[in-house]
Amino acid sequence: MFSRCQQYENRYSEVGVMRSRGYFGIGVYGMKTHENYGTLFRSANIFGASFLCMVNSRFVRQSSDTMRSERHLPLYEYTDIASFLSNRPRDCQLIGVEITDTAVGVSTFTHPERALYILGPEDGSIPTEILDKCQHVVKLPGTHCLNVSVAGSIILYDRVCKNG
Repeated sequence: MFSRCQQYENRYSEVGVMRSRGYFGIGVYGMKTHENYGTLFRSANIFGASFLCMVNSRFVRQSSDTMRSERHLPLYEYTDIASFLSNRPRDCQLIGVEITDTAVGVSTFTHPERALYILGPEDGSIPTEILDKCQHVVKLPGTHCLNVSVAGSIILYDRVCKNG
């Protein structure tokens, strides 16, 4: 008997990413380094994200995203929190990925049909203005934060394993 992740991995190796109902995107507030941009957005492309977004990014783009994900997925860039919150997709749940006292562990989290996962910067946290608007906040196991591109890749993998 294959686990859901093994079933996904078998399908992926045969025919590429299989989309189920709904959509999802991933974004980062205050991303600091181009290496993390390339790694996270390449993972988003591989795991079948529908779009990418950055809010208040602080880096100059370079060639770490070898797939050039923005050529394959829409990339939305917002200069401030207000424009991000007022222009995100309608009827799409905002999911913060953050270590907080009230965050739900990712192992028990049920991913919604339509979701935008938002992560904080490499050297900080998701601002309260954004966290307060999140329908859910999830956390990964551990006592310290992970690298932003690693954390985002794990969340995307978890979604694909659970939702197909």
